[in-house]
Amino acid sequence: MAAGAIAPKRGAAMGFVFCSLLLYFLPSIIGHSRRDFAGIFLLNFFLGWTVIGWICALVWACASERRHPVMLVAAPGAPSAFYCCRCGAASHAGSNFCWACGRAL
Repeated sequence: MAAGAIAPKRGAAMGFVFCSLLLYFLPSIIGHSRRDFAGIFLLNFFLGWTVIGWICALVWACASERRHPVMLVAAPGAPSAFYCCRCGAASHAGSNFCWACGRAL
C-alpha cells in the first residue's frame, strides 16, 4: 500500500512542475512567432523568475510584430544561371564565357 500512496503524490508533483514551467515560459510561448523571439526568450529565461522580468517579457511578447513567412519561388520558365568562379557574376545557362570578366564557364 505504501507504493500505491506514493504514486498519486508523484503524479501530482509532476503535474505541478509541468504547470509551473508552462506558466513560467508563457511569454516565450506567446512570442514564438514574433520577430523578437530570441530577446523575449532570453529575458524570460534569465529574468522571468522576477515578477518584473516576467511581466516585461509578457508585454514584449504581446506587443511585438508577427514574423511573416517569406517563400521564394522561381518564376516558371526562368532560365537557370551559372555563376563565375572568378568574379561571381551570374551568366545565362547557354553562355560559354562570363560576361563580366571573360573567363570560360
